[in-house]
Amino acid sequence: MAHQDTTPARSDLPSSDGPVRTCVGCRQRAARRELLRLVVGIHDGRPAVVPDPTGSAAGRGAHLHPTAACYELAVRRKAFARALRAAGGQGLPTDAVATYLTRVPDSRDRTPGPDA
Repeated sequence: MAHQDTTPARSDLPSSDGPVRTCVGCRQRAARRELLRLVVGIHDGRPAVVPDPTGSAAGRGAHLHPTAACYELAVRRKAFARALRAAGGQGLPTDAVATYLTRVPDSRDRTPGPDA
């Protein structure tokens, strides 16, 4: 007797091509290009969670929607240290991410221009 796959189809996946990642704030899956990559780096001379907008920094990364709401959820859930598997755990400052998010407008709030 042939084995039939009884697992339901994943309808929660984005319909875009390319890699899919999970936001550490809201836990929703999205295309990698829609999320901001974060890594453990150096900020003010000590280890901290820092943004990696080019996605080229070495090391383990975590992904976040570039919104204040997802950032606040991730901070409240203490998700950064867990997702980045950082030694020292909860003591990683996230100030660099907050600063970055205030300077960069949310890409989902922008309306497409006439050439889009």
